[in-house]
Amino acid sequence: MKRSLTLLLLTLGTAHAGDLEDVQAALKQARTQVARGQAEVTVLFPPRATPTRAAAQLPALPVRPALLAKNFSVTRTGTERVAGRDAARFTLTPKVGDAARWTLWVDLTWNLPLAFEERGADGTLARRAALTRVQPAPARVTRPAPPAAPAGLRAALIRALPGLGLPPGFTPVAVQPRGQGLEVALTDGLNGLTLVVAPQDVKAAPGVASRRVGKLFVWLVGNLPQPTLQAALARVSSATPDPLGTFSAPADSNP
Repeated sequence: MKRSLTLLLLTLGTAHAGDLEDVQAALKQARTQVARGQAEVTVLFPPRATPTRAAAQLPALPVRPALLAKNFSVTRTGTERVAGRDAARFTLTPKVGDAARWTLWVDLTWNLPLAFEERGADGTLARRAALTRVQPAPARVTRPAPPAAPAGLRAALIRALPGLGLPPGFTPVAVQPRGQGLEVALTDGLNGLTLVVAPQDVKAAPGVASRRVGKLFVWLVGNLPQPTLQAALARVSSATPDPLGTFSAPADSNP
């Protein structure tokens, strides 16, 4: 009985590892090929006047493969039709914390995304993009992989904002100027947060937490529950952006 249970657990672990590899392969292929045709893109977070727009292809997902593998459980949950084609449906669930959950539909023949969906920890839809019609063959594209996070950036961030509690799974990957302040990009491999240190405050809104620290304000913006955002900033004891200055990219760069 114990041997049978062990074999079952090993089989399930291997299956989930295979699902992760399948998703990673599809996302990697999406850097060089893309399904085109007619797509509908809806963004509900952050709120905007016109949440739905038409597009010729899906928006690119800002995926970092190593962090995705570390922070998400990936499971294939069936096969569905998308834009008249058979697609495998994968669920991507954060292993820890309150980050958004994702669903990805991958074409069984082309091995390319045909649709994706982002939902908050409470199940609220934040974003959905889906092709409704596709051309007969994928098109060639060039989408470079995101650069590696600079060595020492995490330590510099903690020196700049002692007491900062990064939400589980998130790590800093880039810094750039923002007006008179600095903006730090955080990611868990798929979800993104923006951390800002600036001399002015930000307008209150869902998905935005801010705190005054000395003469500066610290903001944290992203699709996390409000208490989680506020808790991340609650223990920040001082704000000194200088340690981050050496990591700052030009304002017009695209990290």
